[in-house]
Amino acid sequence: MRTPDPIAVSVVLAEPQRQFIVHLSLPPDATVADAVAQSGLIGKAESGEEGALTCAIYGRVVALSQTLTAGDRIEILRPLRMDPKERRRARARQTTPPRR
Repeated sequence: MRTPDPIAVSVVLAEPQRQFIVHLSLPPDATVADAVAQSGLIGKAESGEEGALTCAIYGRVVALSQTLTAGDRIEILRPLRMDPKERRRARARQTTPPRR
């Protein structure tokens, strides 16, 4: 019986000043969690919090139990520091002169 060929995937971690890309060869039944663990990028993250880990494949958020396919690009997403809507409101308050 022939063993299944490994699949090639990439794991990416992008921060404001730097980015890391790790190319891996994994078994065909590997999950997102397996790829992230094998990449070693969690230790390089600014927060380093694995409990709050969110990942995406090509920009689409997926569960850590998602099975990978050849060529997948797993992106480790950083947590939002502020809600985007609230950030826009705060920026608008700073740039808009007060009404009289």
